[in-house]
Amino acid sequence: MRIIGGEARGRRLIAPDGFDTRPTADKTREALFSILMREVPGAHVLDLFAGTGALALEALSRGAESAVMCDFSPKAKAAILRNTETVLKGRTGAEFIYGDYKKALAQLAGRRFDIVFLDPPYALNEAYAYTLSFLQRHNMLSEDGIIIAERAKDRVLELPEYAVIYDSRTYRDTCLDFIRLETSDEGDVPGQL
Repeated sequence: MRIIGGEARGRRLIAPDGFDTRPTADKTREALFSILMREVPGAHVLDLFAGTGALALEALSRGAESAVMCDFSPKAKAAILRNTETVLKGRTGAEFIYGDYKKALAQLAGRRFDIVFLDPPYALNEAYAYTLSFLQRHNMLSEDGIIIAERAKDRVLELPEYAVIYDSRTYRDTCLDFIRLETSDEGDVPGQL
């Protein structure tokens, strides 16, 4: 596994041992960042289930302003911290929150992000709707903010009605859903959880 593009291109990343972390494959990451090419420079990024930190670090390598990486696994924490040092070489812009996604979201409430990567363990199906609801209620997405939800291609996401999937891409067994959150004309959150 390596950084695909940008100033840290080619730098190798480590992944935690075991099956707790499911890193996004290099080819899938390359395709994803080709799609996000215009959105990444200057972006504030949230990688909520960071695993290795590869998505957030790829964004930083390609010019993102900042990235927050979150994970609750001690092995993932060690990998993320090591990968951050490998990629950034002392440059600032990365932040790590150690804890589960609900704790991380509560800690981040009030901050705004342009890109959110949402790739929970597949057994945590409720994490998608919870996260989208939290982001919406706390106004955590910028005006043109994008959420990229990664899932198994045979899994259907149950999302709040205001979460609109405007594009989906399938790469082998993985599907990436590109989501925007809508509000009503009055600014209320329709179907708020």
